[in-house]
Amino acid sequence: MNYSDRSNAAYAYDRAFEVMSWCDLIPPLEFPSTWKIKVIPPFGGALARFIVVTECGNVSVYLDGYDQLGCMGKPYWEIYPGSDEDGNPDRFQMNETKELIDGIRKTIDKIKPRDVL
Repeated sequence: MNYSDRSNAAYAYDRAFEVMSWCDLIPPLEFPSTWKIKVIPPFGGALARFIVVTECGNVSVYLDGYDQLGCMGKPYWEIYPGSDEDGNPDRFQMNETKELIDGIRKTIDKIKPRDVL
């Protein structure tokens, strides 16, 4: 693929996913200062992806703006593993940022070895 083809593909992606309009819609997130955040490319149809890196394991987070990856009916964040016993994903509406951070915190607490708690 040459430069021109990549440029055309990037423009098509931006247009298809309305990238510029999402810049104002995605809310800011307030992470605890002790968390390490690794930003990764938004593969699989997600608008944004990152990983919360901990000593005990990682929590993967993505933003699905078009309800392509799940079935919330509106833009949502998904975390994996989730905080339940089986690690099923937890989902939060896009503007539920405090709930998202709390969900990540619960998952981190769940994956900590018992002697660390």
